[in-house]
This record gives sequence, structure tokens and C-alpha cells, in this order.
Amino acid sequence: MNKTRTTALLAVLAVGALALSACAGGGSSAASSSGKGSELAGLTGEIGAKDFSEQYILANITSQLFNAHGASTKANTSVVGSANVRAALVSDQFLGYWEYTGTSWITYNNNTVPVQGVEAQFAATKKADAANGIAWLDPAPLNNTYAFAIRSDKAKSLGVTKLSDIAKLPLSEQTFCIESEFSTRDDGWPGVKKAYGLQSVPDSNVALLDTGVIYTTTQKGDTCNFGEVFQTDGRIPALGLTVMQDDKSFFPVYQGAFTVKQATLDKYPGMAAVIALIAPKLTTEEMQKLNAKADVDGDDPADIAKQWLTEQGLI
Repeated sequence: MNKTRTTALLAVLAVGALALSACAGGGSSAASSSGKGSELAGLTGEIGAKDFSEQYILANITSQLFNAHGASTKANTSVVGSANVRAALVSDQFLGYWEYTGTSWITYNNNTVPVQGVEAQFAATKKADAANGIAWLDPAPLNNTYAFAIRSDKAKSLGVTKLSDIAKLPLSEQTFCIESEFSTRDDGWPGVKKAYGLQSVPDSNVALLDTGVIYTTTQKGDTCNFGEVFQTDGRIPALGLTVMQDDKSFFPVYQGAFTVKQATLDKYPGMAAVIALIAPKLTTEEMQKLNAKADVDGDDPADIAKQWLTEQGLI
């Protein structure tokens, strides 16, 4: 090859390299599919979480991914209670956090009847919160709705598969373990009793327990047959529990999505593109696996988040 052709070829290669560099650089506001970029440079603050493992994991996933895109954030897992986490977002203590459609629709927007259908519930919740200055980004497929679970062998012996079967059992078998918050919520125990004809269940058949204790107690089967659980919890398969079908569709959809104040999103619109990198991957089954790493294996949520993001090629 002569010198003239060699020089021309090198020039073409240089132009091509510059073009590729421009495409991969920070000139675009869209998040890179590799999960790395600088479009969130200048974004600082805390990503909030409610006080259970799924939220700790989601907060760490979000914070670590934001930081991979130029932000400087950290996960705050020290606030207790849904209402307090929401208040922290409203007061700008938190940049954002993962919320559930059913919780916002009923608890924060004061509705008593859920909207039927996953997409319809999300659209209604997003619209309602827009009036509060809060934006909902792309939702994940996960549905962390309430459910009742029973030990699998006990379900077979009693012949129950759905919640409407419970009222047909002898009262001595209609025993429940629930959280104190669930015992008073409109979308909790009062509504379940009415919807499924369980008004005759005496208070002595209902034990109020902490969330984590419910799973192990239900697995033992001595205090209660039916335990209130969250559908994405990894302890359900790990403890050999069977989720009862909500055959009357009583429980609202609790689809997860990252929420942020609209003013913050307007300043850092790249947040939406970054969240879109992870949202489709977070199915109910995937969250069960991640939650099991925390609640069954005892792994640290920050480590779980880092490992998952690395496996997904996002950091």
C-alpha cells in the first residue's frame, strides 16, 4: 500500500472514531444502554425507601445507577412508615423513591375503590399525583400487592386455593396472622372480611404480628393458617407457602414505579431515561429472587443491588 492510500485510510478511520465517540459521549440526553453516562451530573441528594427489604434494594439500585450516570446520591433506608417517606419526598428531603400505585391511590389520594386493570390504575394514579406536583416514571411490571398465603401442604389438606374458599371452612380453621397497619386499612382486613364473608371470624382468631414474623409463623401453622404477605416477597417460595387467589379482585394493584417531584424532573429530565433502563427488568418474579437474597440469605441490600446491576451490564 502506498503512502497516499495509507494516509487517506487513516483519515477515514479517524473520522469514524470521532463519530463513534460523539455517539457514545455526553452530548445526548438519552441514557446509554450500557448504563453509564454523565447526563445526571449535578444531581445530589438521597433516594428514599420504606422500611422493608424490597424498598432497600430498589433504593440502592436507583442510587447506584444514578451515580453511574454522573449523579452523587445515596440511599436512605432509615425512615419508617409509608406516610413519612411520602412526606420526605414532598419536603425535598428525598429526591425520589419507589412507590406503589395502590398505596398512592388509596392512602395519599383518598380513594376508597381501586381502578380495575394494571394500566388503568397506573394512569389514574399518575394523573392524580400530577396534581400534587409528583411525577411517576416508567413503571416496573412488579405487583407488590397484598395477599394471603398458607402452608402448601395445609392448603391441600383443607382443599383451598382461593380466598372465597375460606368462609366455607370451620371457624377453628379460619385463623389469620396480619400486620397492625393492615388491620385498619381500607384495603386491608376490614375490607377483606366484608368482601369474602369473614365477618364471623372472632378477634381471637386474628394475631397481630410484625411483617417478618408472619411468614415464619404461617409456615409453622400453629398460630394461624393464613398469613398476610406481599406478593413479591422471596420468603413465599423459600418457606413453601402457597398464595391464595384473590378471586374477587379485592386487593388493588400495587405496581411499583419511581416517583419524583416534577420540579426535580424538569431540572434533570435524564432521570426518566435512566429509570427506563431498569424498570422493565423488575418483574414480580425478579423481585422475589432479589428479596430472597435479603430476607432468606441475609445479604446486604447495597451488595444485592450492585451485583444485580453488574449482572445486567448497567454499571
